[in-house]
Amino acid sequence: MGVGVTTEGIELPSVGNTLTLHETAFIEAFNLKAAFEFDIQNPKGAREALTDMPPRNESELDAITLHNQAILNMDINPTEGFEKLQFLLSQTPFPPETFGNLLLLYCKYECYDLAADIMADYAHLTYKHLSTFMYDFFDALITQQTSPEEAYRKFDELANRTAEALRKHTKQVQEAKTGGQDALASKLCTEYDEMLTSKYIPVLMAQAKIFWEKENYPQVEKIFRKSVEFCNEMDIWKLNVAHVIFMQENKFREAASFYEAIVKKSYNHILDVSAIVLANLCVSYIMTGQNEEAEELMRKIEREEEHISFENPDQKLFHLCIVNMVIGTLYCAKGNYDFGISRIIKSLEPYNKKLGTDTWFYAKRCFISMIEKGVKHLTSIRESVFADCVQFLEHTETYGRNVKTVIESPLEVSPIHLGKNTVTYEARLLKALILRLLEQ
Repeated sequence: MGVGVTTEGIELPSVGNTLTLHETAFIEAFNLKAAFEFDIQNPKGAREALTDMPPRNESELDAITLHNQAILNMDINPTEGFEKLQFLLSQTPFPPETFGNLLLLYCKYECYDLAADIMADYAHLTYKHLSTFMYDFFDALITQQTSPEEAYRKFDELANRTAEALRKHTKQVQEAKTGGQDALASKLCTEYDEMLTSKYIPVLMAQAKIFWEKENYPQVEKIFRKSVEFCNEMDIWKLNVAHVIFMQENKFREAASFYEAIVKKSYNHILDVSAIVLANLCVSYIMTGQNEEAEELMRKIEREEEHISFENPDQKLFHLCIVNMVIGTLYCAKGNYDFGISRIIKSLEPYNKKLGTDTWFYAKRCFISMIEKGVKHLTSIRESVFADCVQFLEHTETYGRNVKTVIESPLEVSPIHLGKNTVTYEARLLKALILRLLEQ
């Protein structure tokens, strides 16, 4: 039947939708395995479960397999994923999860107009396939585009409703434990966790996002503080509280305490921690005079990267690079371009391993800031720094031909010209600006 051959990279002709294949129940089994792997947050294992299936042509795939392929490969090929889900929605019947998942993914990629169109075009499906909570949640997300105030009110109603249900569950758990009903208490705890992660947290984050985008960080902090009753043990809550405290630029010690709680959990596998978390923790240490702690953390990251590079020389590792770039950005923001720019340039060496979309984003912001200050004569920058910048931009021009500057939405109506969406193109522009500045 060719089970597992596709995963191994071997191409075989389709086995077709034969009676023999149906009797083996291989397709159902592998779809169930994929769902299990996805549920335990092992996306690689889930994708392998689908490719382990007996080979079939895409036109021969059943609706469940097509749906699962779309969901599990969305991060790799979102355009194809959306096409598959849109196709399934036009079929009768289709997997009932298709409608809600398509709406969720449209909102994830901030295609709110498309989400609104789907809800209008398939209004009869909203009552059939969406719970009251999900309908209200999507309605608030879409409303946010035209009226953030009204959206906040809708999210607040949802949050209050869910909070009340969580308190009710807490009371029921206590009563069950008091009555010696351990099985019931366990069931209620599971329901509580599910409600917290699938309802309360998404609403909370959507509320906070409204003020985050307005850079009203004190208000975002207030929203998070209100939820401490339910969320104080959750890493996702701690992470976002840390970010919003960090962005206020006057509470670095408090931000460090939140970041430390996250980092300590994965300290022995430090590269599993997001690079920006490590970078912000280092900056918090520096801003509170804890330079030794910052240096120790960076040495730890460096040792981990060296270990991985020894085992896999071709793997790109960005953690230490991003940490150094954020620190360089800090010095540039304080007006010390001599040190800040030099740190950024060194952090991207070797260019073939360190130059990427995210690292270039941090680097170019500092160069643009330096050029702007130089043009306005707001700061004095040594010519040797400009010379280093020109040399650096020549190197990035060489190595950045295939590095995108923007990861576009898969449903972008007016995509950026391929020649302009590269580090090479932007490096040339920055180099031209610096040379013009030197001529003044």
